[in-house]
Amino acid sequence: MKFTQIKQLAIIFFLLITSSTLAQTELKNKVADFMTMVPIENASVYIQNTTIGTITNADGKFVLLVPSEYVTDTIVISSIGYKSYKTTIDQFDNELDILLEEDVASLDEVLIVAENRPTTGNDIVLRALEKLQSNLPEQPYLQKGFLRHKERNKKQFKWLIESAITLYDDSSYVSGGKDNMKINVDQVRKSYDLRDVDSLFSYSTYLKYNANVNLKPKNLKRDTIKKSSLVKAIKWNDTRVNGLENLFKGKLNLVRNSKSPKALLGEDILKTHQFKLDTILVDNERKIYKIKINKSDDFVGLNTEGIYNEGYIADGWIYIYWDNFAIKKIEYQLKAGSNAQKSRSKTLFDTQINHKLVISYMEYQDKMYPNYIYYETPKLVNVGYKPTGKIDKEEEALFNKEERYYYTVQEILFTEIIQDEEIVDTALQQQWDADIFSIKPYDKEFWENYNTLLESEEDEKLIKDLTKRSTLFKQ
Repeated sequence: MKFTQIKQLAIIFFLLITSSTLAQTELKNKVADFMTMVPIENASVYIQNTTIGTITNADGKFVLLVPSEYVTDTIVISSIGYKSYKTTIDQFDNELDILLEEDVASLDEVLIVAENRPTTGNDIVLRALEKLQSNLPEQPYLQKGFLRHKERNKKQFKWLIESAITLYDDSSYVSGGKDNMKINVDQVRKSYDLRDVDSLFSYSTYLKYNANVNLKPKNLKRDTIKKSSLVKAIKWNDTRVNGLENLFKGKLNLVRNSKSPKALLGEDILKTHQFKLDTILVDNERKIYKIKINKSDDFVGLNTEGIYNEGYIADGWIYIYWDNFAIKKIEYQLKAGSNAQKSRSKTLFDTQINHKLVISYMEYQDKMYPNYIYYETPKLVNVGYKPTGKIDKEEEALFNKEERYYYTVQEILFTEIIQDEEIVDTALQQQWDADIFSIKPYDKEFWENYNTLLESEEDEKLIKDLTKRSTLFKQ
């Protein structure tokens, strides 16, 4: 075997085992507000000067596996609006809760400065978008991460997928992300799909866009359709709505793809969004603008093929560092705004909020990389038309709001950045597959040594209920 082949194999082996070092120290604790003792959700927990880290769950709790070579390094726990907590890993206490104190800057003090700085929310956001070219990475890189995909109705989980993923970005920010990003699903563990496979809505839409057959759900009968055909239609719908390429390459990747055609934060941003400066906070000893996202003159739309994803109003918050105008975090949601969308949302989803998105960034070597993504969207799985006559209990359940209305949550935590050109080039030569819904063999040893997101206590109970019926660790 030639030396170059051996080297390539070594690089591939590195890619497979990276983030899975066997000798690790487990850090676990709870983060709360010093005054109120209320848990702090989404606090950052990371090893200083590295990209190894995690975030706290809804209960303020976290678990982080730290490779042995970092045992004398500093662990940092921070949250916007609080003073950071720091200690060395070998001195970390897993027993006593970590309490963070509030830390707020003076808005007047920050705005009255002897330099030409933007003072309105609109101008600050526009400046931040101008600065993206210098604040985002300049060279191609890989990111390793963890994905949790949950689907549930108002009573219980119906489906759970956990994946180790790799993201490639060639950093061509100015040309958008559609043709400049790749995603691969490295490892998968999941439960069986326990959703009801009677989505006549998905099936009729699938026929329209794949077989040029235009049938309304009310003209279809469940018992005349093969189960395999329904499953195929549901997977097609899953991919276009919750596929990773849609999340990373499309409009939802708000900051990275703001130069893409018709981007949500593109050239016409002020036609669909208005921004109001709320206050100045502190994040890890740096001042940060907190800016409210409001509606503007025009509605927001996602232009999703086959779905009326238009007629929305934008709402949320954006956090921008005062010193370099780097975007730290976006909390973004799209609410039904037009009459057509309000009617559709109420009928199909029983909610007016169609998309919830949180994207936070980590600073590494003076550039901002995605750190955590949360995406939630409703999905109507059971679609039917209630008969006028007498129906049995099983049929009645199809029209029960708690049973009928589903929503999907996807969370992604990135834990490692790889910039080595040889490793990146070698990875690009391999086959890439972004399908999180495909079946892959379960690798128990891999998952025992991989950093994942800690579930909330409520979610953990629901997941246990799901895995009693269909274990997460088997295919």
